[in-house]
Amino acid sequence: MNRFLFLIAGVILIFASCKKADYQKVTHDPELYRVTVKKLNDIVLENNFPPVIASRNYVYANIAAYEVIAAGDPQHYRSLARQIKHLPPAPQPEKGKQIDFQFASLLSFCFVGNAVTFPEGSMSLYVDELKQKVKDAGMPSDVFENSVAYSDSVAKHIMKWSKKDNYAQTRSASKYTVTRQDGRWIPTPPMYAQALEPHWGEIRTMVLDSASQIPAPEPPPYNMTDKNSPFYKAVMEVKTLCDSLTVDQKHMADFWDDNAFKMNVVGHAMYATKKFGPAGHWMNIAGIGSKLKNADFGTTVAAYTQSSIALFDAFINCWYVKFKANSVRPETVITKLIDPDWRPRIQTPPFPEYISGHAVISAAAAEVLTHAFGDSLAYTDASESEFGIPTRSFTSFRAAAQEASMSRVYGGIHYKHACVIGNISGRKIGDMVVEKLKLKIK
Repeated sequence: MNRFLFLIAGVILIFASCKKADYQKVTHDPELYRVTVKKLNDIVLENNFPPVIASRNYVYANIAAYEVIAAGDPQHYRSLARQIKHLPPAPQPEKGKQIDFQFASLLSFCFVGNAVTFPEGSMSLYVDELKQKVKDAGMPSDVFENSVAYSDSVAKHIMKWSKKDNYAQTRSASKYTVTRQDGRWIPTPPMYAQALEPHWGEIRTMVLDSASQIPAPEPPPYNMTDKNSPFYKAVMEVKTLCDSLTVDQKHMADFWDDNAFKMNVVGHAMYATKKFGPAGHWMNIAGIGSKLKNADFGTTVAAYTQSSIALFDAFINCWYVKFKANSVRPETVITKLIDPDWRPRIQTPPFPEYISGHAVISAAAAEVLTHAFGDSLAYTDASESEFGIPTRSFTSFRAAAQEASMSRVYGGIHYKHACVIGNISGRKIGDMVVEKLKLKIK
């Protein structure tokens, strides 16, 4: 009888262990984190978040997820608290309570991604599906409840911290005043939209001491009367290139367009099309790197988090420079003084030209991903396939960043010097993020 009871107990133990392994196969799979980030990316796209605001969604959501991972595995990961000097320590898990930290990190990501900007509740259906998935995989009820409770505590902590970054204050800040002066930025067709987020340089940075910490040299002075002036040559370079683009250069411009809200005009009809913004594009690239390197769950979360921090600070720095320089776009100059019928390959975005945002943020993200996954990871990027744009292949993240930068010249929306300087600034920001934030404990 005792032997029979022992056998029954053994079978129950084996069954319980299998169920535990089943749910961990689900929650510990890094692909689930990549899918979750992509879900937020889709919601950012659906709700027309401008590029700079999108970077805020990604950074706080990823930091929330990472702080959960760091709390659950302090032998391998350091908290970002105090590394980001104004981030206070997150709540620690209660001793004796079993928590699935990977599952909790996913929930924290969704909670913050749901709430950091509008509309709240966008990820609720996905969260419900995620919870059902782990229940179906056999997660014990106490582990489920403990994980949800801990996730909520960290997410609320990050949300409270996020509200001090000056975002709310910039919602009611003064609008940009257009000055119709040669060399100054003015709205461009077809929307003639007002300047996008002119106060973004006032948002609290993560790693940079301030938005102005990485300065950019003054752009060439406006001069269209002297054909030998650097500015005149820069304008003509854009026009000449755009008037004779190769098939590959057109593909390059389209691939890196990343226009989150493009206004199309056909006769008297106008309609908008959407794509991932530049930050969303680089979140996708972080996922590609994670998958190619077969990175585990923690490494994947860390790479996304560090990349999102670099993107966030890069946008703040870039926008500070943009609205300080206030440089006119090529389209404005060319249509006014050279060819009134000229149009760029891609649509000119509604903010000053210098420096190139794509150049800055791409270089910053590329430095972080190079640190995470290596400097020679060749990959094919299919991020734009869902928008009908063919894939492109790259020998490294840095090569992709260089191409993203130059694509803006081929697109007809930037002068080359804005892209060269932007790439330099972005690399400095990426280097600073890597140097200051030590996520993994070797």
